[in-house]
Amino acid sequence: MFTGIVEEAGEVREVTETDDGRRLRISGEEVTADLDRGQSVSVSGVCLTVEDHEPGWFEVFLASETVEKTYLGEVGVGDPVNLERAMAADGRFDGHVVQGHVDATAEVADVRQVGEDWEYAFTVPEGYGRYVVDKGSVTIDGISLTVADRREDAITVAIIPETRRVTNLSEKEPGDPVHLEVDVIAKYAERLLDGAGFEA
Repeated sequence: MFTGIVEEAGEVREVTETDDGRRLRISGEEVTADLDRGQSVSVSGVCLTVEDHEPGWFEVFLASETVEKTYLGEVGVGDPVNLERAMAADGRFDGHVVQGHVDATAEVADVRQVGEDWEYAFTVPEGYGRYVVDKGSVTIDGISLTVADRREDAITVAIIPETRRVTNLSEKEPGDPVHLEVDVIAKYAERLLDGAGFEA
């Protein structure tokens, strides 16, 4: 489990294509400080398993399904990715419950600077707007964000300078892909209501 509080923006250093998927070598100073083989790392919101690591880098494997359902199948050398280690059992919970299970790939719809802050708009693929509420939580590229405004097909969030500095949002422009994970609590609530015979 993750919290959506990105520790740093790493960089794709190597990409190796295989018959079964692709392998990424990713640089990152903070997240590699105490990594172990087999640990989970959120890479732009996708929960992946560390297969190898040294100080300053680690490697993960993307199975065919991950390649098909996320934009990590398209990243190349030099591309920035958001990194977060799995939450420790005694860690501080500063974001919200993030599983690292991407629901859909969305797009940046608009980017505007508002004073010292930034306003980003993202598309919401069909069928996922029902899980998003005003002032509720949503995960974009592994970042825990609060919805400032929503429509059925789009959401707007406010980004403070620190979030923009630490994450890959500073590199995102309209049309760029992002990973969307809706609040898992909303999905559980829907399942419970369906099980009780209510229409969500």
